[in-house]
Amino acid sequence: MIYLVAATDQGAIALSQQDTDTAPGVPTQGHADSPAGEDQPGALRAVVTLTLETRQAQRMVKGRPGTADKPAIMGLIGFANRLRVIWQGARADDPYADWWLVKIHDALDLADQAVQASLDAVQNRLTVIEAINATPSASVRPVRTPLRFSNPYAYRGAQLVAHYDRLVRAVLTAQHIGVINRDDAVGVLAFGGRRLRSAFLSPLGYRLTGITREDVCQGTARYAKAQASMGEVPTEVLSGALRAPHAPERPMPDSGLAKFLHLQPTSTNA
Repeated sequence: MIYLVAATDQGAIALSQQDTDTAPGVPTQGHADSPAGEDQPGALRAVVTLTLETRQAQRMVKGRPGTADKPAIMGLIGFANRLRVIWQGARADDPYADWWLVKIHDALDLADQAVQASLDAVQNRLTVIEAINATPSASVRPVRTPLRFSNPYAYRGAQLVAHYDRLVRAVLTAQHIGVINRDDAVGVLAFGGRRLRSAFLSPLGYRLTGITREDVCQGTARYAKAQASMGEVPTEVLSGALRAPHAPERPMPDSGLAKFLHLQPTSTNA
């Protein structure tokens, strides 16, 4: 589960000014045109804490570094780090960054649906037992991790880990009371883990090249290089018709993009 808590003296970490500028729901208050000397509310600060109760879910936060014998596993932290670069590109009108955010949104949705479907199936097994009321087990010492991300999709990744934590608790409870056997429990958790890791790999392949939609219109060398490494941007993404629901605001410069895409601008005449 994810708690939004007020800052306390027990390890709460306030967002830095840089995070405040980019973090959703943490706006900066005040205006340059305000009368001099007028009292203004200070900048808002928030602390978001991820609380996990299982070791399996906790491992999804940090992932695993690669070794000679085992490949690296992307965790929530690595996902958020790569996502930050994509977010910066999307804010700068990079169409490839917008395209990758669409892919990331879809990957998180698919993983969440898979975890939720598994959780529903296990919970149904727990509720059909006559005369026994079984609730998912809870940790006597949950781990609380402060999160300080700069965009909504990193927090959506944290929500996915929290949902997986619920699944682990339900599966281990069902196995403990004999509702499902060990092999089935291992299979359900492995399936959920694969869905999370797949979602966390979704930022891979993006390269921050500094291009904008204007580069696409003009067919610059920088666009050609980006196209060679990342492919052709779908037309609906390039036009701005398709964007991820939580994509950042981006500048909309006047350019020949509409003509390039054979789009007709909306008339402003009454």
